[in-house]
Amino acid sequence: MNEPDSAAPPAEPAATMPESDWQPLPARARTLFVLSGVFGFLIPALVAFIPIGLFVKPVGLASALAVLQLLVLPAFGAWLGRKQYRHTRWKLDGIGFSLRRGRLWQSETCVPTSRVQHLDLKRGPLERRFRLATLVIHTAGTRDSAVSVSGLDDDDAERLRDHLARQLDDDAD
Repeated sequence: MNEPDSAAPPAEPAATMPESDWQPLPARARTLFVLSGVFGFLIPALVAFIPIGLFVKPVGLASALAVLQLLVLPAFGAWLGRKQYRHTRWKLDGIGFSLRRGRLWQSETCVPTSRVQHLDLKRGPLERRFRLATLVIHTAGTRDSAVSVSGLDDDDAERLRDHLARQLDDDAD
């Protein structure tokens, strides 16, 4: 009789991992995503506000178009920010750090621990207000050599940074 192989089965690829392994961003990060979307579309709406008055001659029509764009574009930005929040997940496993974004156009980035060069935590004024942080994982390479994850819970970001930094120290020894 053959004895069962005592070696552990190979790790599953990230694409087949159960959805429960992926961690969502904290609920308070939704506000920052929505604000980012609103202001990201409000600025172009304000810039386009002036040409509408110059090129559309009936003043009533120009005013209606301007108000419409000042309402619709930021509302679209808020909707888009909410969708980006809902479809951003992260995971830390034995291989490294993984980030999944998007629903229609999905992107999944996996940073093996062996490729991590150094780590940064960034906190802007609004992130500090909501106890959030941005973790920046710098990797070996020249182009697109950093993975930035904004909207992480402050404690999670510090825990991830410490865990990945500890792995770097262990690999260096």
